[in-house]
Amino acid sequence: MKPLAKRKIAVFTGNRAEYGLQYPILKAIAAHPSLDYYLLVSGAHLQEDFGYTKKEIENDGFEVFAEVKLDMEEDTLYSTAQAIGSGILSLSRVLNDIKPDFHVVYADRFEGFSAIIASTQMGIPTAHVEGGDITEGGALDDSVRHAMTKLAHLHFTTNEHAAERVRGLGEEPWRVFNVGFPAVDLIVDGIYASPDELEERYGIDRTKPLVVFTQHSVTTEFEHAAEQVKPALDAMRVLANDGFQVIVTYPNNDAGGKRIIAEIEKLRAEKIPNIQIHESLGRYNYHGFLHLCGASGLGVCVGNSSSGIKETPVVNCPVVNVGARQQGRLRGENVIDVDYSKDNILAAIHKAIYDSDFKDCCRNGENPYGAGNAGKQIADVLATTEINLQLVQKKMTY
Repeated sequence: MKPLAKRKIAVFTGNRAEYGLQYPILKAIAAHPSLDYYLLVSGAHLQEDFGYTKKEIENDGFEVFAEVKLDMEEDTLYSTAQAIGSGILSLSRVLNDIKPDFHVVYADRFEGFSAIIASTQMGIPTAHVEGGDITEGGALDDSVRHAMTKLAHLHFTTNEHAAERVRGLGEEPWRVFNVGFPAVDLIVDGIYASPDELEERYGIDRTKPLVVFTQHSVTTEFEHAAEQVKPALDAMRVLANDGFQVIVTYPNNDAGGKRIIAEIEKLRAEKIPNIQIHESLGRYNYHGFLHLCGASGLGVCVGNSSSGIKETPVVNCPVVNVGARQQGRLRGENVIDVDYSKDNILAAIHKAIYDSDFKDCCRNGENPYGAGNAGKQIADVLATTEINLQLVQKKMTY
C-alpha cells in the first residue's frame, strides 16, 4: 500500500523573539511522521541592522524554504503599513508555490499580520499561536492579535484566560486549543546555555549581580522611543559603575526601534566597563541568562519585552518591567512594574536582587504559562484535524 503523503505545514517567522518561541513548534513538526515543515523567514531576520538572525535559524539545523521580503525603509508607522502590504504580496507568491495544508503564524506583530492576511485570503487553513492575550500598553498588539484571531481557523493559546477570550470573540470552541506557552518547552527540557557556557562566551562572573536589558518601542508613542529608553540606559550606567554586569540587547524592528538603537550605540561608544551590547543573544543564550539570573539569586531581567513576563516564571527569574508596553498581560509574582524614572528603575532592580521576601515570591510563585509540551500538542492537532469546508468556512458564535 502506498504511504499517505505528509501534510505540508508552512511556518512563518518575522523576528528573533518570535522565532525563539516557534522553535519548539518547528522541532515538533519536523519530528512528526505525518508532517513536513516549510519555513518562511522574513522581517528583521533578513536585516543586518537587527543582527541578521536568519543565521541563528540555520545554526539550529532548520532549513529555510524561502526568504520573504518586507520593505521597511523608514522608522515610522507609515513604513510599517507599507511593509504589511509588501509582505502580503511577497508571501502570497510563496504560498501559491507551496500550496500548504496548513500555515502557522505567531502572535501579534505586523509581519505575522501580513502573513495571516495572505494565507486566509487564499483559502489556506491557518493556525494562530498566542491569540487571546492582552497587552494594553500602546504597542498596537491587542488590535492586531485579535484581528489575526478572527482570520485564523485554529487557535493555540498559551493560557486558559486567553482561550476564554478567543471563544468570547465568537470563535467556535472546537477550534480552540489551550496548549501553553511554547518557549516553556525548551526551558523545561533544559535546552539553553549553561552557566559555564555563558561564562566562557561572555566573560560573566557568577559571583557578581547581573542585569539582562531589552527595551522595545511603544508603537503608538514611537516618536518618544529615545526619551523613554534614556532613563533605563542611565540606570544601566549607574549599575555598571557599582559593579553590576549589564547585558544590553537591541530592540525589535518596530517603528521607533532605530531611535532606541541610536541611544544604545551612544552607550556603546562610552566603553563603560561591565556593559556589553549585543544585537541579539539568540534564544539558546538568552534563556541561559534567564536561568542564570534565577538560579544564582543575583540576576534580573529588565525592560519591556514580553519574554520578561512569559519566559521567566519557569526559571524563577525576577523581572523589572519598565513602562506600559506589557500593561494588562497575564503575569506571575516575579514581576515588578515601574515607570520610566531612572531612580525607580534602580530601586526596583535592587529590590529584585536583594529583597529576600520578593525572591521567595519568585521561587515559589505559580507559572501561568503551561507545563512545557506545547510543541507536541500543536503538531498533533495539525496532523489530525480534518481539512474540509467546515474548517475553512468560519461561523460566528455568541
